[in-house]
Amino acid sequence: MQIRILLFISLVFPSILLAQHQEVHVAPHLWKGKKSVAEDSTSLLFAFKHGKVHGNLRYFFMATENKGHLTDSYAHAAGGGLFYETGSYKGFQMGVGGYFIYNTASSDMSKVDPYTNAVNRYEASLFDIENPANKHDLDRLEELYLKYNFGKSHLTAGKQLINTPFINLQDGRMRPTEVGGLYGEIFPGKKNKLEGGYLHEISPRGTVDWYGIGESIGIYSNGTNIDGTKGNYAQNIESKGIYLVGYTHTLPKGHSLKFWNVLVDNVFNTSQIQWDAKKGNWVAGLQYTEQHAIHHGGNEDPTRTYFDPSQMSRVFSTKLGWENSQWKTSVNYTRITAEGRYLMPREWGRDPFYTFMPRERNEGFGDVHAFVGKLNFHPHNGPLKASIAYGLYKLPDVKQVALNKYGLPSYNQLNLELNYEFEGFLEGLEIQGLYVHKYNQGETYGNEKYMINKVNMSNYNVVLNFHF
Repeated sequence: MQIRILLFISLVFPSILLAQHQEVHVAPHLWKGKKSVAEDSTSLLFAFKHGKVHGNLRYFFMATENKGHLTDSYAHAAGGGLFYETGSYKGFQMGVGGYFIYNTASSDMSKVDPYTNAVNRYEASLFDIENPANKHDLDRLEELYLKYNFGKSHLTAGKQLINTPFINLQDGRMRPTEVGGLYGEIFPGKKNKLEGGYLHEISPRGTVDWYGIGESIGIYSNGTNIDGTKGNYAQNIESKGIYLVGYTHTLPKGHSLKFWNVLVDNVFNTSQIQWDAKKGNWVAGLQYTEQHAIHHGGNEDPTRTYFDPSQMSRVFSTKLGWENSQWKTSVNYTRITAEGRYLMPREWGRDPFYTFMPRERNEGFGDVHAFVGKLNFHPHNGPLKASIAYGLYKLPDVKQVALNKYGLPSYNQLNLELNYEFEGFLEGLEIQGLYVHKYNQGETYGNEKYMINKVNMSNYNVVLNFHF
């Protein structure tokens, strides 16, 4: 009886079965779309038909040269991705994007240095730091969200990109850090911006997976505990999520006031206030940041916690500069007090201080004095940009582990950077070159583990991007 029913359906309603499988003699039509033109601007089809597609192809060469016999590294990475966002349907939009990466030719990322047992620091994060030997399965669903727009404001739920002082793209490798949760930007008046939300997952730069907030803390190096024992908080932090809020008020004559607060459930709280001013060609800035542990800092066991509750941190950062249409110059100073280490998971973003320079951070340190001079040149808003920066970073002794989490000695750093955006036939193509050299200025006690990939080393970068 069932066979006769199926035969009847196949004869009378062949279109039903046609929709369930693909005939071998018919051209593939999985992406055939809707043949008719969507003319009703209020329809869902119209929103999808009038969406926008963005693409990126990226090549990244990076190499690190250490002094003497210490291991050098290099990497060639290539990849590409697509992102699609629908048009608006009653204020709603959907976005989806992904990226793939190939390790085309690189040194062995899983190899440790035979003299120090140190692992690769820079090049491995072009790929998958959790599996340095992985050269093939390097793809990631990066964005998948639903956005609601109202006026200039919007709320976004899902996997997305955000750029805040403490949780940001930190895009100095193949792909940036991504977050998952609810995030919004609201503009109550022309001079005010309120933003923030709740995050429950993060995909850090240099990974291909998504992690809960607690498990995302510790994917990178764990450094040491404040008593000098090896850090052991990876997979040991309990947290339900991150609550963050930011407020920006634009003042007359180019002045602005910003306030940020980041509360990491069960781990720590960080607050920052920043004032920026402009008078003629002169610019100035002042930041104050304060941190405290919550409960036990992530774990009741002090050997497995992230933020030791016996410490807190304060950071003062200042800037004074002169700018015009072609030049930007500044002298910058940051002071991290000796009350404790400034801590912010490196998996989440880079330092927000005026003295930040690419390829190093002052996260994980206390009792820091940092001095940085920066010079940027962008002639006539043309395709070429050039910059130079030089920094002096006075850190605690490498054996003063309560204030030196990663065993980094004091150092000086030089950065040289060139960017060029092509025009005409090659429009969409960008090339970037970055050279970094770090000079040791601290005591290393004859132990090369305090030097490899940290000081007396050079880092070379060439990046090609094609946006379409």
